[in-house]
Amino acid sequence: MALPVNGCSAIVTGAGSGINFAFAKLLVENGCNVLIADLALRPEAKVFVDKHSTGAARALFQQTDVRDWMQLERMFEVAERQFGEIDIVCPGAGVFEPHWSNFWRPPGSTPSKDSPDGGRYALVDINITHPIRTTQLAIAHFLRYGDNGRPKHIIHISSIAGQNPAFAAPIYVATKHAINGLVRSLAKLDTLGIRVTAVAPGVIKTPLWTEHPEKLGMVDDTADEWVTPEEVATVMLALVQQEQVSEIIGDRSGRGPQFPVSGGTILEVSKTVRAVGQFNDPGPGNRPGTTAADHAAVESESFLLLATKGWGQSKL
Repeated sequence: MALPVNGCSAIVTGAGSGINFAFAKLLVENGCNVLIADLALRPEAKVFVDKHSTGAARALFQQTDVRDWMQLERMFEVAERQFGEIDIVCPGAGVFEPHWSNFWRPPGSTPSKDSPDGGRYALVDINITHPIRTTQLAIAHFLRYGDNGRPKHIIHISSIAGQNPAFAAPIYVATKHAINGLVRSLAKLDTLGIRVTAVAPGVIKTPLWTEHPEKLGMVDDTADEWVTPEEVATVMLALVQQEQVSEIIGDRSGRGPQFPVSGGTILEVSKTVRAVGQFNDPGPGNRPGTTAADHAAVESESFLLLATKGWGQSKL
């Protein structure tokens, strides 16, 4: 199922910034066309797309709200029209318990944008409904083109939150547990030449953290280590191009411990890489890059919200 990406084409959602941008960038640099589907591009992503609008491997931006299923269908239509057959799909867009869609700020409260009569949470729509729907659309696209002997890959973004609890971010944790279950449940698509895998990053230095002071308060720079988006992207590329992955990020020597990759594989990415077991997994532990040291501040904020008179009561 290894697939050298040179000459291939991919769709990556949420690639306007962060891990997904690093992955899209790495794909293009290795000769793969990429459609970036996001609400907007951060400046560095726009510069990259403008630079690679032409050439052997192109980057194309399609403005996309991943909560809108029609827009998800449109991104496939645009990618197919521009590139032809798609080989790699990464439904990577995600958010980390933002104030505007948050368990401790229920629908109807400030600053939640989830309507009390809307019947849905934006956080759930972005983090799990969109990956489910995008995966369906990817499989449909792959089957329509038939088996041409070239394997196909769907790569999801899970998290160490798919293994750990987090009192301050319960919906986010639930969505990442769900991603793990989805990926493992689709393992047998290997038999059709479609490999579904995931990475489960630890504490990654992306705008999801760096632009949110309340989240940065959990990180102790003297005790915690950041993992870079580029390190995660390297592992994602390995999931596509290799049959085995080293537990040492960037180790090209072959001397580091190796483990095989197959459908359903979930690779935890901290300052090292390991496969997450389905049963009796020891969990991330305290390896460098796996966790933030101080959750007390955000947990205290959650308890303060609970102490607010009328918390969670509908205003309808």
